[in-house]
Amino acid sequence: MISHKRAIVGLATILAATAVAVGSGATFTSQTASAESSFVSGTLTQSNSKDGVAIVTGANMKPGDVRTGEVTISNTGSLPGVFTLTERNDSNGFQPGSLTLRIQDTAPGGAVVYDGDLGSVPASGIALGTFAADGGAKTYRFTVTLQTTAGDDDQGRSAGAEYVWDAVQQ
Repeated sequence: MISHKRAIVGLATILAATAVAVGSGATFTSQTASAESSFVSGTLTQSNSKDGVAIVTGANMKPGDVRTGEVTISNTGSLPGVFTLTERNDSNGFQPGSLTLRIQDTAPGGAVVYDGDLGSVPASGIALGTFAADGGAKTYRFTVTLQTTAGDDDQGRSAGAEYVWDAVQQ
């Protein structure tokens, strides 16, 4: 009987060892993770040094008078923007060619972006190019002249316009 007991104990030991080996989950595992992916939209905003204020005005002008004013437009957003200048609420009671407007970029060698009658900026606007993100800025000088050729028909006349700066992301 001892041999029979030894056989049962031996068999039980083998079964127990097998159960421990299978039940221990003796497998290797590995895992990695990336950092959280996040997304933030950019911004396209601008500042205008003359926001809500006339860039240039003139009262009691006589032939030959010139008035100037400057405005700085800055791209304060995080995206570059393509800027355009348009006129709205424009009127000009002067004879054609009598009251003129010249708009020029004041940077060294800056381009004249408009030179014509006040109130006659094309409806499509004036393309001003791309302003860099985060502070790209340009200053423009507005020069209004009552030409020396203005005649008596231009006495007591008036003209005016609002200027709007639009930007579209590049």
